[in-house]
Amino acid sequence: MSRPPRPDQPAAGPPLSIGLLLPTREQAINGAFEAAPLLDLARRAEALGFDSVWVGDSLIARPRLEPLTVLAAAAAVTTRVTLGTAALTAVLRPPLIGAHTVATLDHVARSRLILGLGAGFPLPETKEEFGAAGADFTTRVGRLDETVALWRQAWNSTRTGAPRDFAGRYWTADGLHRLPPPHRPGGPPLWLAGSDTPAVLRRVARHYDGWLPFLPSAEQYAAAWRRIRDQLAETERPENSVTPALYATLTPDADRTAARGELDRYLRRYYGRPLDTMASLQAYGWGSAADCAEWLAGYVDAGARHLVLRVGSLRIERHVDEIAEVVLPALRALVPASHHRPEENP
Repeated sequence: MSRPPRPDQPAAGPPLSIGLLLPTREQAINGAFEAAPLLDLARRAEALGFDSVWVGDSLIARPRLEPLTVLAAAAAVTTRVTLGTAALTAVLRPPLIGAHTVATLDHVARSRLILGLGAGFPLPETKEEFGAAGADFTTRVGRLDETVALWRQAWNSTRTGAPRDFAGRYWTADGLHRLPPPHRPGGPPLWLAGSDTPAVLRRVARHYDGWLPFLPSAEQYAAAWRRIRDQLAETERPENSVTPALYATLTPDADRTAARGELDRYLRRYYGRPLDTMASLQAYGWGSAADCAEWLAGYVDAGARHLVLRVGSLRIERHVDEIAEVVLPALRALVPASHHRPEENP
């Protein structure tokens, strides 16, 4: 897997962070729900030098253990790594309860929390999930942005002169100042997990602290990140207001054919779709660990500064050490002084 041509933007700017997605969905596919292996893997990821650990979210569309509960447990068994959701479907939860839960989790994590947020894929199984949760599917994008606004107002409501009541299109809430504030002043960073459509990029630039896409090529990523930077300038937000992140799936194996076969089998179990279909929609790399590092380096060159790595395997544990030994140092060499980067809340 050759590295894409270097785009016109060099690898500069903020340091690089690299995280590992915990296999909560993979447990469901394997038919074995258990928290202990997830917590063992979180500890192992921290010891191996990953900067963050992440969990996904779904009720019945792609079932798994509840993410905020898993992160609370992971926070208790780690001390350094950032803890994040990739991504939380926030509007499946009432917004006031969500604000309270996240603020509490931020205390448990001691300000090590990032929330990647998604509105939900436009798929039949997602629509069914929304219905089961009593959430409106057709207004999910507007409800997500309003949830973010309500959360932020709640988390800042104890500041002198801050509004204590919220009135939006979908929700109203009074007495926000009575909620416990989060550990981090203003609350954890909120990233938008989405693609590169004009509407998504505009929302990132206006309302969010980070962008977490899964774009299938580094060139596509570079073009979208340029558009976000242009829109940040138009809104007079500084460029460092938004963390450019990436959700990427890799399957390392010295036998490239074997790696591709394992990834294809994984995707057929995970999404019910083959690699040939999914590769046009999301970021996938396979081959030797060095090949995977070279592929990811194209995204780093394109501007990505927090990589969330999903291992495309139903036996993730057998790949983690190799990723830590080969991929992490190769990528960190591209962006000096990147190790153990503390996340900032713009």
